[in-house]
Amino acid sequence: MSNGRNGPLTGLRVIEMVGIGPCPFAAMMLADMGADVIRIERKLDPALPNPYPSLGTKYDVMARGRRSLALDLKRPRARHLLLDLVAKADALVEGFRPGVMERLGLGPDVCSERNPKLVYGRVTGWGQTGPLAHAAGHDLNYVALSGMLHAMGEADRPPAPPLNLVGDFGGGGMMLAFGVVCAMLEARASGRGQVVDAAMTDGAALLGAMMYGLRAHGSWSSERGANLLDGGAPFYATYACADGRFIAVGAIEPQFYAQLLVLTGAADPAFVPQRRQDDWPALKEKFAALFATRTRDAWCALLEGTDVCFAPVLDMDEAPQHPHNAARATFVDVDGVTQPAPAPRFSRTPGHAGPVAAPDGPAILADWGWDQDAIATLRRDNIV
Repeated sequence: MSNGRNGPLTGLRVIEMVGIGPCPFAAMMLADMGADVIRIERKLDPALPNPYPSLGTKYDVMARGRRSLALDLKRPRARHLLLDLVAKADALVEGFRPGVMERLGLGPDVCSERNPKLVYGRVTGWGQTGPLAHAAGHDLNYVALSGMLHAMGEADRPPAPPLNLVGDFGGGGMMLAFGVVCAMLEARASGRGQVVDAAMTDGAALLGAMMYGLRAHGSWSSERGANLLDGGAPFYATYACADGRFIAVGAIEPQFYAQLLVLTGAADPAFVPQRRQDDWPALKEKFAALFATRTRDAWCALLEGTDVCFAPVLDMDEAPQHPHNAARATFVDVDGVTQPAPAPRFSRTPGHAGPVAAPDGPAILADWGWDQDAIATLRRDNIV
């Protein structure tokens, strides 16, 4: 069964070891594109506080588009059942600390014995090897080690946490999904699976490839807020408007900058030398004063849709309502929850955002080849 209708990954079977952060994000991406992703659930420890109250509800957006099977992997028969599923899968993805799956008897060596073509995707913060491999950490720590966190924020402030977009989701989940699809394609030709080691430190560093190139060229300063793309340039920055809301301006190219000056009525000759970096702090103050003279909606009426490279800074309530996002169906409604639609888009085999994972063990086993007598036995013995 595919939860992505006729998406480009329809027909592929993936086992997801349920966790938080990058692994469910990667599994969501695979399910959005049609893969039959089965979540292997574990019970939360009631003695521990739950910092993620949306888990297991319709608000757990990253759990969309797949079914779940609860197994107590401390029980040998449950582990044997999981290995039977592995034998029928194209990939398994997990996001535990190095060694956890091995201690459960479910590491890549054991799984590859059952299925030599299995792609075994692993995502961690520090990676499977290295001095920090077994240390605890979170997104912010991994991005810090990549060199990218130092580049974010204002010059006179500490580096600004970029939510958990750069580590968990960009450097971790997306790299895991990309790596797993790459390895599944290779396995079709070679008949052999392999382990995909997706480390958020590696992924966050890779996202900074352009900046590292500019740094080596000598055209990127280590000082925050002093560069073309980090808010240092007055023509690539955000500004407050008269109503306290914000706009984003990205008029990098000379012709776009020239149009910005014309449309905003910036008549002061000081605005004209765009690339003289010594002038940037003073120009930024001038732009700040200019944009503070009108409301955000007034600036939108004047600048949106032009080549000024302009957009309003929308909050998460506003973004789904914007006419461009609405026209492209950038957001969808699933069970009353507004959420981002699958991306990217395909002209012939579109993705699909399915409902949040629901327990469906017997149906999963039936779809994956178990007969009804075997399923009845597993249910009777409380394995599923």
